[in-house]
Amino acid sequence: MHKITITAGEVSATATFNDSNTANAIWDALPIEASANTWGDEIYFGIPVHLDEEDGQEVVELGDLGYWPPGHAFCIFFGRTPMSRGNEIRPASPVNVVGKVEGDPKVFTKVPGGAPVTLEKLEE
Repeated sequence: MHKITITAGEVSATATFNDSNTANAIWDALPIEASANTWGDEIYFGIPVHLDEEDGQEVVELGDLGYWPPGHAFCIFFGRTPMSRGNEIRPASPVNVVGKVEGDPKVFTKVPGGAPVTLEKLEE
């Protein structure tokens, strides 16, 4: 299992990648620096990984990390989005779930749009 550090604005969290092809491709592209876009309780940003849908999910869990193929974007889900129905967490369209934030993903509510975001390998 690969672990990463996500730093977004003043917030830092550890996350674990799963063993999907998408997660491995993102791992190989690290470190990645970008600017945060927000969409409801989701942060997303373009990354230099271009893949197709792999077991795409229309609804994700709190704290899931996803890859959104149409926008070549990395997504951090920490609550409802404008597409959510009830309490579900629904991306704009299916995402490849690549991992999960450890601890409380709600810390990302403090991150404003435009904040710098860095994804880095956490060496074990």
